[in-house]
Amino acid sequence: MTEETPPPETESPEQNEDEAPFKQHVKARSTWLRLFFMLVVVVLYGVSRVVIGAVVVLQFFWLLFTGGTNVRLQQLGQALATYTYQIILYLTFNTEQRPFPFDADWPAGPPS
Repeated sequence: MTEETPPPETESPEQNEDEAPFKQHVKARSTWLRLFFMLVVVVLYGVSRVVIGAVVVLQFFWLLFTGGTNVRLQQLGQALATYTYQIILYLTFNTEQRPFPFDADWPAGPPS
C-alpha cells in the first residue's frame, strides 16, 4: 500500500486579491515615511510636554510673587497647547498635515 501525498495547496485567486493590497501597503514608501514622521513627532510631543510643564511651574511662581499672570507665558502656553493638539491630530490620523517644523507654521493662537 502506498501513501498518497496530498496535492500542494495552491492559493485561490480570491486569496491573491486579498493579499495584494496588504503587500502594496507594506511595500509602499509612503507608509514607511509616515512611520518615520510619526516617530519624530512623538519625540516632539515629549519635548512639548516638558516645556508645558515648565510653563505651568513658571506661571505659578509668577502668580505667587507678583499677584498676576505673565502674558508672554500665557501666549507660549496657548501656542504649546495648540501645537500639542496638532500633534495629536497627526498621530491619530485625523489629518495628513504634519505639525511644525514640517508642514505647518508654529501656531500663533487657539486651534482653527
